[in-house]
Amino acid sequence: MLRPEYPIRTERLTLRPFTAGDFDDLHAMTGDPEVVRYLYWEVHTPQETRAALDRRIAQGELTQEGQWLTLAIVPDGVPRVVGQVVLKWASIKHQQGELGFTLNPEFYGRGYAREAAEAMLRLGFEGLGLHRIYAACDTRNSASWGLLTRLGLRREAHFVEDELFKGEFGDQYIYAMLDREWRALQSTSST
Repeated sequence: MLRPEYPIRTERLTLRPFTAGDFDDLHAMTGDPEVVRYLYWEVHTPQETRAALDRRIAQGELTQEGQWLTLAIVPDGVPRVVGQVVLKWASIKHQQGELGFTLNPEFYGRGYAREAAEAMLRLGFEGLGLHRIYAACDTRNSASWGLLTRLGLRREAHFVEDELFKGEFGDQYIYAMLDREWRALQSTSST
């Protein structure tokens, strides 16, 4: 079980559960074709964003397998949500989690997604005691798989045309990190 103490602070970010006041910021992402290009859903209408926000508001803790922890990314000095970072408790038996992140394109290239994803990896490995955290991304999404590589996850698989995605068969990469790899990264970064 994982019930983080909020807000979670990183060097430049606050990570916290979504609130009802985050509608405009969330819709700026869910309503943007560039953002949803490699995601499983299409551009949201305001009504779809409202429903998505309601789901996110309820995703502030992990109490059972299959749940998502979804946190808003708020940079210091920026009075708005610029993205989200997620951790799914994929398997209790196998101690597995799934990492994901989405960022408003206005804030690309500033290291916010990396900083938020590192915090989520820490929650998964150190807070929830996971053995393995993985992430999946479209092979065309070089920004995402590049970030996963910089985070220290290794590419484990390349699935070729494994899913019908937005009307066409697409490829995806699977990246992963083990808890011992996380600990090794932490010990080398602290020296």
